[in-house]
Amino acid sequence: MINYKKYQLDNGLKVILHQDKSTPIAAINLAFDVGARDENPDMTGLAHYFEHLMFSGSKNAPDYDVQVQNAGGQNNAFTTNDYTNYYITLPKNNLELALWLEADRMFQLNLDKKSLEVQRQVVIEEFKQRYLNQPYGNNLAQLRKLTYKDHPYQWSTIGLEISHIEKVTLEDAKHFYQQFYAPNNCVLSICGDIDYEETFVLVKKWFGDIPSSEIARQPKIEERQQLEQRVETVEESVPLNAFLWSFKVGSRTDNDFPIADLTSDILGRDESSLLYQKLAIELKLVSNISAYLTGDRGPGMLIISGKINDGVEFETVEKEIWRIINQLKKQGISNENLQKVKNKFETAHVYGEMNVMNKAMNLSYAELCNDVENINLELKAYQSVQTLHVQTWVQETLKESTLSKLHVIKSSNG
Repeated sequence: MINYKKYQLDNGLKVILHQDKSTPIAAINLAFDVGARDENPDMTGLAHYFEHLMFSGSKNAPDYDVQVQNAGGQNNAFTTNDYTNYYITLPKNNLELALWLEADRMFQLNLDKKSLEVQRQVVIEEFKQRYLNQPYGNNLAQLRKLTYKDHPYQWSTIGLEISHIEKVTLEDAKHFYQQFYAPNNCVLSICGDIDYEETFVLVKKWFGDIPSSEIARQPKIEERQQLEQRVETVEESVPLNAFLWSFKVGSRTDNDFPIADLTSDILGRDESSLLYQKLAIELKLVSNISAYLTGDRGPGMLIISGKINDGVEFETVEKEIWRIINQLKKQGISNENLQKVKNKFETAHVYGEMNVMNKAMNLSYAELCNDVENINLELKAYQSVQTLHVQTWVQETLKESTLSKLHVIKSSNG
C-alpha cells in the first residue's frame, strides 16, 4: 500500500508525494510524456538522443552530474517508446538542490553545437556497440519492424538507423525540447522522509514559474489488424540459431493486462516455466527460452524468444511451443501453477514497495497512464485472476494469424 498526495501546479505540472519515514533518502522522479512513439518516422531515435542531451548542464548548473555527486546522490535516466524518465536519489536534506537542478534543466538547458556533437557521437557509438556489433543485438528491433506496419512502435528507442541521428540539427533539438520538456508534459514524484506541505512549497518555488507548452504530437496512427502470420529470416554472425516470436496484445492499461502478464510468466518467466521445462530441460531443444510482455501504453507484444541448440530445426521447436500453447487452450493451467506465478508477482511487488526509488518511479508512471489511484489496486487485480481467465485469454490471443516470427540463422562463416 502506497499512501500519497497528488497536486497540480497552475502550469500543468502533476506532483505526487509519498512519505516514507523509514529512510533518510529522498527519491525524485520526473517522467516526461514523450518517447520514441512521438518521433517523426524520418528522424527516429531523437527522444533517446535528447535524453543524453539533458545531461549537458543548464544555465545555472553547467555541472549537473558533479552537483548531484557532491550532494551524496546518484542519478540516471532511460527512454522507452512511451516516455522518458529521469531520477535522483540523495540525502533528504539535499532535496531542494535536486529540485533546483531539475527545474533549471527543464527550463534552461544548455543546448549548443558542442553538446549536440558530443552526445551525437556517444549515441552513435551506443548504436554500434549495443545493437549493430553485438550478437543478437538488433533482433528485437527487427522483430518490431516485422510486427508493426503502421504504429510508431515499429522502431526501437535507439532509432531505425544511424543516419537519422547523424542528421539531427541544433534547431531540431531545440524544437523537441521546447515542445515536450514542459511542466504540463511531466509528472514529478518525490518519495522519502518528507513533509507534504513543506515539500510542495519547494516544488512551487522552483517549478511554479516555468511556462507550459503547446504539446503538438505526431498524428495518432492505429495499427492495422494482422490477418496472417509473418515470417522473416536473417543471417547473422551468431553462435546459435535463434527465434523471436511476437503476438499482438493489448495495452498495459487494459483490464486484462494482469491476465496477459501472468500468462507470459506461466509460459516463460524463468526456469520453472512451461516452455523452459519442456524445451530446455526435458527435450534439450534450446539453450534458453523466455516469454514476456512489452507492457506498452499502446498495442503491445507478447514475445517468446530463445536460442536453438545445434542440429535442431526451427520447425521442431515451433511444434513444441504450439503443443504447449494448444494444451493451455484446451486444458488450461492448474490452480497450483497459477498460484506459483501469482506468488512470485506478489513477492516482487512487496519488495518493490520497500525501495523508495521504485515507489517514485511507479507513482510517476501510474499517473502518466492516468491511473495513479489504481496503483494500490494492482496486487488485488493480479490475485483475482482465475485459471479460466488464462485459458480464455490464450484462446483469444495466441493465434497463428497474429504471430510474427523472426528466424536468426548463424552465417556459414560465423
